[in-house]
Amino acid sequence: MIGHLEDTIVAIASPPGGAVRGIIRASGPAVLECLAAIFRPIPPADLSSVRVPTAFGGEILLPGFAWPLPGELLFWPGRRSYTRQPTAELHTVGSPPLLEAILAALCQTKARLAQPGEFTLRAFLSGRIDLTQAEAVLGVIEAADADQLNAALAQLAGGLARPLKQLRDQLLDLLAHLEAGFDFADEDIAFLSPEELALRLDHAADALEKIRAQLHGRSHADHKPRVVLVGRPNVGKSSLFNALAGAPRAIVSPQAGTTRDYLIAELDLDGVRCELVDTAGMALGTGPCDPEGEIAAAAQAAARRQAQQATVELFCLDSTQDFHPWEQQQLASARRARLLVLTKIDAPRRLVLDRPAIETSALTGKGLAELKAALRAKLVESGTPEAPYGAVASTAARAHDSLRQAAEAIARARQLHQQRAGEELVAAELRLVLEGLGQVAGAVYTDDILDRIFSRFCVGK
Repeated sequence: MIGHLEDTIVAIASPPGGAVRGIIRASGPAVLECLAAIFRPIPPADLSSVRVPTAFGGEILLPGFAWPLPGELLFWPGRRSYTRQPTAELHTVGSPPLLEAILAALCQTKARLAQPGEFTLRAFLSGRIDLTQAEAVLGVIEAADADQLNAALAQLAGGLARPLKQLRDQLLDLLAHLEAGFDFADEDIAFLSPEELALRLDHAADALEKIRAQLHGRSHADHKPRVVLVGRPNVGKSSLFNALAGAPRAIVSPQAGTTRDYLIAELDLDGVRCELVDTAGMALGTGPCDPEGEIAAAAQAAARRQAQQATVELFCLDSTQDFHPWEQQQLASARRARLLVLTKIDAPRRLVLDRPAIETSALTGKGLAELKAALRAKLVESGTPEAPYGAVASTAARAHDSLRQAAEAIARARQLHQQRAGEELVAAELRLVLEGLGQVAGAVYTDDILDRIFSRFCVGK
């Protein structure tokens, strides 16, 4: 694809199937000649004199069709287009046979059918977007839910490109100062003091870590934070689980040990998504909590694993019962991401608690809104984002090694500076950092990387 950038390319840009409107997209030096063969503006207009993006009404004239088709032309005459080449879109009736006929007519002129992703590839190669934004276009196409779509749109809008560019600009400026100092090494001129160099290296390292954290978070974005209900058997965990989930998912019974395997429900707490997990009640002694020892032991092991993996733990206490020694032992251990929940407050209370807790009733719904608000705040505090990550998964996977190598290089640069090893060595490490960042942004690329990315696009993008 890279070897044919001066070809004029065309493709159907609207989704497959019938619709009120269909779109044919064309881009390249011969766009006007191709349009002249099939499109007639009404009123007549000289498209070659157009200097700014303009829309024209008109008719599409096709060989073999007795009547012209109604159409609208959107024309970008120069470098303000998506590809930075003359670009046009023909909008007309969204009938697949008609769109195919228009495509065939344009391919009979000086245009050819676009390859997958070729429009976006031209946008990248012309500098309109960087590689992370090109991958975001694919992320928009492949988004399976609102979170993935919002993440892709955030990246397309520059959520990753901007911090990458800022960091690269800062490092290029720093490297320029260092290299200027090399040229005047025999002069009594100080371009950067050791203190300023150390400070700028520290700032660059911090910025790089923020970018890595953003991408690391996106690579784990499919694993939602877990909120695990923990407590003794029959303290009301399953009833609370059902009340929070809004549906009777768990079996509720006065008999202890009803819950064996763990259950999961997805919660959306005003934009913060998480998985709510109901587990078996923790056994009070060393043995199983019912005669079926092997099954109960497996349930206990599963409950402990879920508790260990919890982002936030909802520790449930039965307000109608006195403290149990196991509960006191658990509360004595410090756990930052824990909320205390009193259950069954609609019944007579016996438990005396010396610390704050959220009082709830699964029967009446009392305290559930307060619990959801507190849970949301605790998830945000623990690092769960309120909005989707600003990077698509393909970018996170591709950039992982490049950013790791960049981070290692900047760590070596800081160490060399601390050891007064010489600014030439620091500059050499900075070049490695810039190479890694360039690979992520697409300033440094190879044909196989581009083929791997753009071959996954649909033809009209």
